[in-house]
Amino acid sequence: MKLLIIEDERELSASIVAYLSSENYVCEQAFTYAEALEKVGLYDYDCVLLDLMLPGGNGLDILREIRKRQNPVGVIIVSAKDSLDDKVRGLEIGADDYLAKPFHLPELSMRIYAIIRRREFAGGNLLRSNGIEINLPAKSVSVKGHPVVLTRTEYELLLFFIGNAGKVVSKAAMAEHLSGDMADMLDSHDFVYTHIKNLKAKLAEAGVRDCVKNVYGTRYKWVEL
Repeated sequence: MKLLIIEDERELSASIVAYLSSENYVCEQAFTYAEALEKVGLYDYDCVLLDLMLPGGNGLDILREIRKRQNPVGVIIVSAKDSLDDKVRGLEIGADDYLAKPFHLPELSMRIYAIIRRREFAGGNLLRSNGIEINLPAKSVSVKGHPVVLTRTEYELLLFFIGNAGKVVSKAAMAEHLSGDMADMLDSHDFVYTHIKNLKAKLAEAGVRDCVKNVYGTRYKWVEL
């Protein structure tokens, strides 16, 4: 899952990134209004953490731009401005949650998880497809009760496939999901093929085959069997 942390306090931003990265999220940062506006226009995220007071502009204007583009990304306002008016305005514009500073990082993590679960997986804790069961809170995978041990990248790739079931997705889209804005700096996206091959091998060993279809050599589709 990919997050964008829009926060001008660099020390706080670094702490958030360190904690959420340990929770297996891919984190990107923006420190100014202009940088944040550029990133939400260029990349897709599963959740955005949005500070209101930014160099160069107001976070609420970024939220307005996100919703004007009909972007369904989850947004949590994280701000020291703990006033009722700010909360009401943020929620009216389209924020999903509001967390006042200072806050505990485990609480932030749980709120992020709740929003992603609600938006992408219909609010459930278990995700099932082709005999595969994913326990979202535990980040564990099993087939017919038997655990399947995946790397962090393989787990994220599996979620990406199931979340886009039936859609043809490119290696570039998968590279961006797995690597964030670093994907633009890579010479190729061949590393995605390696992770797909490893994921397919582990699923096949567990008895799940042929759910990842290759389309025209460079694209893939998850099919329900």
